[in-house]
Amino acid sequence: MRHEHIETNSGLMLLLILVVISIGGLVEIVPLFYINETIEKVDGVRPYTPLELRGRDIYVREGCYLCHSQQIRPFRDEWLRYGHYSLAAESQYDHPFQWGSKRTGPDLARLGGKYSNQWHVQHLKAPRSVVPQSIMPNYPWLLNTELDTSDVADRMRALRATGVPYSVTQAEYEANVKKFGEAVAVQLDISKARDSLFNQARERDFDGLPGQITEMEALVAYLQVLGTMVDFTKYDEGYFATFR
Repeated sequence: MRHEHIETNSGLMLLLILVVISIGGLVEIVPLFYINETIEKVDGVRPYTPLELRGRDIYVREGCYLCHSQQIRPFRDEWLRYGHYSLAAESQYDHPFQWGSKRTGPDLARLGGKYSNQWHVQHLKAPRSVVPQSIMPNYPWLLNTELDTSDVADRMRALRATGVPYSVTQAEYEANVKKFGEAVAVQLDISKARDSLFNQARERDFDGLPGQITEMEALVAYLQVLGTMVDFTKYDEGYFATFR
């Protein structure tokens, strides 16, 4: 059959397109019926604390995801630049996830702990003061805007409805203690959301302004936790391949 014949016969071309799409769909879908779990079994991954959660909301609000992905692909050049490729387990509590597909700026999946709090504050306030070639806009108002904590419990309840294990009942709290440890379980207790937020802000002082809790504080808290939950030294590469 000549290709010209297919191109000039719209009915035949439509039929062949449907056949190709069907085959591609089956190749993608059928294997899922033989996989019990697509999320890797790893230790350390937990929901965001109230402060980190508010920081993530600000990250989304300011459109940071439009220029920064949070998805390291399993290719050598990505490993060398950013670190271990991203796991599904690391995004299981993200609603919506921040994988992204555009990198005007570098990927942020392993950003946590790479720079100091002070570096992040300065970078967000005046990017070119620390990265001269940066085209990122300035975000100075984050350091001057008090963080709104009035609805943090409601935000946690909304995520709880999607399956994120923030606790309301004593049984849920005890389940979190067993799964994440008591220190984390306290921070996941919705009834103590604001207290947990204030305590973390006071202890870590992410924005360098003692006695104040700014939007900068929350955003830096979020950035500093990215990619830090999984200790990859505990696992061999072959372990993660079993979940593909």
